Order: sequence, then structure tokens, then C-alpha cells
Amino acid sequence: MKLKSATCDTEVMVIKCGQGTVECGGLPMAVDRPPEPDPIDPAHAAGTVMGKRYVDAGATFELLCVKPGKGSLSIDGAPLTLKDAKPLPASD
Repeated sequence: MKLKSATCDTEVMVIKCGQGTVECGGLPMAVDRPPEPDPIDPAHAAGTVMGKRYVDAGATFELLCVKPGKGSLSIDGAPLTLKDAKPLPASD
């Protein structure tokens, strides 16, 4: 499923989904973008980075950013963090 922000240009692909509301910029994301964007909540204005995966603390949600924007991602108000890359094995 692809979700679009109501506050900025951010678009995400839902990779893994749990219970809760996916938000960007402090407002719920939806399948369709509204004609006029709503203002971004300053507490949720850290921005998103294209190609990065975002997860919640319990790893029940995983979102892939396909279009960056000024709003930050959250689930029911709890901020998401960048998913750490898996370390490559050391070569000797």
C-alpha cells in the first residue's frame, strides 16, 4: 500500500503494518493527497529521506520512503526511526 502525507510531499510504501495510524507531519496519511496541504506540526517537522526505511520501537511497522518531504513519520504520535542497515560480514 502506498500512503501520501496531508502536510507535505512525503510518500511511503507500507512494508510491514501493525495496529495504529500512520502519520506524517502530525496528521494521518491517506491513499490520496488532499488538494491543499495542511500545516505541519512543528513537533513533527524533522523530514523524511528517500530510499530509507522507518520503523517503530516494537518493529511492528516498517515504511519505505519513496518521496521525501518536510514532515516526519509517526504512529499514533510516536516518532519512527531510521532502520539500521545490516552489517556486512568482514572480509579477511
